[in-house]
Amino acid sequence: MVHPVSPLAPKSYPDLPEIGGVRFATAEAGIRYKGRTDVLLAVFDPETVVAGVLTRSKCPSAAIEWCRDKLAGGKARALVVNSGNANAFTGIKGRESVALTAQIAAKAVGCREDEVFLASTGVIGEPLDARKFEGVLDRLAGALVASPWMEPAKAIMTTDTFPKLATASVEIDGVEIQISGIAKGSGMIAPDMATMLSFVFTDMPIAAPVLQTLLAKHNQTSFNAITVDSDTSTSDTLLAFATGKAQGIDAIVSLDDPRAETFGAALGDVLFDLAMQVVRDGEGATKFVSVTVTGATSDKSADTIARAIADSPLVKTAIAGEDANWGRIVMAVGKAGEPADRDKLRIAFGDIVVARAGERSPDYSEEAASAYMKGEELEISVDLGLGDGTATIYTCDLTHGYIDINGSYRS
Repeated sequence: MVHPVSPLAPKSYPDLPEIGGVRFATAEAGIRYKGRTDVLLAVFDPETVVAGVLTRSKCPSAAIEWCRDKLAGGKARALVVNSGNANAFTGIKGRESVALTAQIAAKAVGCREDEVFLASTGVIGEPLDARKFEGVLDRLAGALVASPWMEPAKAIMTTDTFPKLATASVEIDGVEIQISGIAKGSGMIAPDMATMLSFVFTDMPIAAPVLQTLLAKHNQTSFNAITVDSDTSTSDTLLAFATGKAQGIDAIVSLDDPRAETFGAALGDVLFDLAMQVVRDGEGATKFVSVTVTGATSDKSADTIARAIADSPLVKTAIAGEDANWGRIVMAVGKAGEPADRDKLRIAFGDIVVARAGERSPDYSEEAASAYMKGEELEISVDLGLGDGTATIYTCDLTHGYIDINGSYRS
């Protein structure tokens, strides 16, 4: 089923530059969908390093287990992604499938099997027939290109209504470094590491352990700071590949190198951009919402409370109905299990303070609040008045569209 493009979709897409040492191709393998691409093969030049963060779900997909095992090697030559089938909860068949996929890819690319990284997204519980990759990956290996990036972004989509791409450049030692990424995600989004699938590529020469640390750090304020429906995927995968092809620059081999922070900030920009696009494509979403909690006893406490608000079906449906129901915010704060004082709470929608000191604000205007809630982009802020802890979580509303999409997901 094809769903209408989200009203929060970007009006235009960035033109991602070529990344030295990265080439890719896509194909229709008929894994689940008909009449659209569903396989991506990306190939990297020798000495490309890889880093990644993977779902902490206790029921991970076979591809997650494969990547977790191979990340320790720190090197990558190929990435194979399929959509339509998550290859999760598929037992020994799933493990045999990833092994065969890696074998087919390694032969097609001309590399070792432990240099192949895999990701799958789609329906859970259905075996993935890796034999569908036979021939397909051979053809793709002979048709690799360095651009445009739109086709890879489309090939990894499932219920997404638009492709997600982001790019940034940063000058380091007089050399312009490129960082580009693609992502997919629309539902089952409450990452406990990353989003459902996201892949970032750079020509920066950098050691794998440094890239790993920077990726994990900036993931916390991007993919780990979003939620659509409070559900963490079995397949959450964020992988970063650094080819080192930028010329005239020494590699970053230590976090003590001041260039690491400069590069990390640009990497963080790409991750944040992709994560926000995932929220904007939340299944059935019509509102993009940021929830900021301040004055908590710690940042961790603020994060817990912000998530309680952002994940609340009552809060999210009120937003969908354009109802400035601050009572539901109070409810979510109270249920979070974190330190809070009813009589110190301050709640605002945008610049409109709706509650303070344990009751409705004396200058509260229902008319002004209702008018604000009609916007597509909303800010909810809560100050607890207890300390210096802060956190922001990004979410969307919950509409009938979410039920329509998920009620027929397998049909």
